[in-house]
Amino acid sequence: MSNIIRPLDIKDWDDVKYIYQQGIDTNIATFQTAYPPWEEWDISHLGNCRFVYVLDGRVSGWVMLSAVSNRCAYAGVAEVSIYIANDAKRKGIGTSLLQKVIQASEECGIWTLQSSIQQGNTASIGLHTKCGFREVGYRERIAKDKLGTWKNTVLMERRSESDRFN
Repeated sequence: MSNIIRPLDIKDWDDVKYIYQQGIDTNIATFQTAYPPWEEWDISHLGNCRFVYVLDGRVSGWVMLSAVSNRCAYAGVAEVSIYIANDAKRKGIGTSLLQKVIQASEECGIWTLQSSIQQGNTASIGLHTKCGFREVGYRERIAKDKLGTWKNTVLMERRSESDRFN
């Protein structure tokens, strides 16, 4: 069994969107109802913090960061997106990917990672907590899911421990 984490590439797009669709289907991972085309996806995520987890030759999870603002004061703040294939959950893939993107983000000068997670997504909240994120608030009735039900989100944040950001 070979396990590697490597940078995400356009050639991974079919696997990435398949895993993302699994997340959409859960109705607790995202408010999106369909995945966008690669070009839209590509420009909406930072280019230097994108990784896939390859398990036995197959992409089984991915993590990417998005800028939270185009204002220069927020250049060191990014939002995490992480998805694991249904048949690869509970194997440590999420932890490995999140730890990898934390390390890479700090090397790129990012001092705060944040995540907005649907309130009922206990697996994602637990994963983020395990990797040093803390709950900093919530948003009530922030968006409707694909069934039209209002949902709350939990806001989670991880601040860099590096002295260079203090």
